[in-house]
Amino acid sequence: MFLHIDIDSFFASAERSVDDKLKAIAMCVGSRSNLEIFNKKRTNIKLMHENSGAFVTPVFYSAKKKTFENYFVDEVEGRKKIRGIVTSASYEARAKGVKTAMPLAQALQLCPEMVVIPSNYPLYHTISHQMHDFMRAHIPKVEQFSIDEFFCDVSGWIRDDEVYDFAKTLQEKIRQHFDIPVSIGISHAKWIAKLATETAKPYGVYEVKNIDTYIENIPIKKFPGIGKGFQKRLEAHYIKTLGDIKRNRNLFYTWKKPGIQLYARVTGTSKEGIDGKSQRKSIGISRTFDAIHDKNEIRRRMMIMARHIVYIVMKTEVNPTSYYLKINYEYGVKVKQSITIDRLFSESLFKSILSKMYGSIALHKGAIKLSLNVSNFTNQHKKTLSLMDLDEDIEQHHLSRALHKLRERFGLDIIKTGDEL
Repeated sequence: MFLHIDIDSFFASAERSVDDKLKAIAMCVGSRSNLEIFNKKRTNIKLMHENSGAFVTPVFYSAKKKTFENYFVDEVEGRKKIRGIVTSASYEARAKGVKTAMPLAQALQLCPEMVVIPSNYPLYHTISHQMHDFMRAHIPKVEQFSIDEFFCDVSGWIRDDEVYDFAKTLQEKIRQHFDIPVSIGISHAKWIAKLATETAKPYGVYEVKNIDTYIENIPIKKFPGIGKGFQKRLEAHYIKTLGDIKRNRNLFYTWKKPGIQLYARVTGTSKEGIDGKSQRKSIGISRTFDAIHDKNEIRRRMMIMARHIVYIVMKTEVNPTSYYLKINYEYGVKVKQSITIDRLFSESLFKSILSKMYGSIALHKGAIKLSLNVSNFTNQHKKTLSLMDLDEDIEQHHLSRALHKLRERFGLDIIKTGDEL
């Protein structure tokens, strides 16, 4: 039997756990792109290392104290402009129409009395790490799926007819220990337990006893892993509910592994268990900013972001072989390119590939967002370098490792390459 434990409005709940004045009011946590990394002077930006597993997006943060005025408000042509988005809203704010990813300016129009708290990622990572330890102390098999989600397998440890009461007790223990509410879904199937958590919210426990009956009328968009693109593909086959998926087994099996896997997850027939040693599958960073028309400045920012990715790659000791660049321009225009190349990773190689990709896709428009990503890892860092590696690659790899040691000791921006200036 599986439990899926989801922290309700995690960032907002975390802030409430350390400040009673935030309880029972409309409040949210907001964030905005950290543009300090683009400063030409040295900054005090650090990389979050705690809880650096597969479930956590790399976070670069500044120790600078945040207030609403200095973090969210910019002076633009003599007028104050509120920047940033909602990352987590209390249910009191949600009742007024506030949603995750909504621009803060819009959210405050819907709920003027809402208290907005600047994001505090060290706090969230610390609580997430502590909660993971708490789960493992109470349950033998635990998988952290995201910063605020956990899968637990209690099969053979808790009797099926006692799991609901166990979940209720665990929920209360978490509330008492952390002063944070969680919702819990229960099912014999792992991904149905995750789906059940949505039914349980807020601060509830819901057990699915008959999977076929439960999924019959649930819209496909509610199931984890079915994005907008795949929704359109399914709707083209007149599939709108999870019950429709169950009735179209042959169609999904024609889509080979991805289709078969999704069908098994939706119908509760997947044999997937707890993954206690999940590994990060990609490393990425993105930044949103006011429109920039200078192609050299766009390139400079891209190279600075690349340095941050290089730092994480060297820290986690993986060897990415796939590289991805996406540029968002004004008026909804997007361009992207990816390349896979089986070579030993280095800062020089990464920046060279990025430069070539940028040269082939850059447009003469105002760029408003850059996204970089590396994936398809090998563990070559941990092995003796292959005789097939080019001498130049080996030399550049060793140089990147040396630079990493200096950056670890003296700061991420102690050494910059010429293309960042």
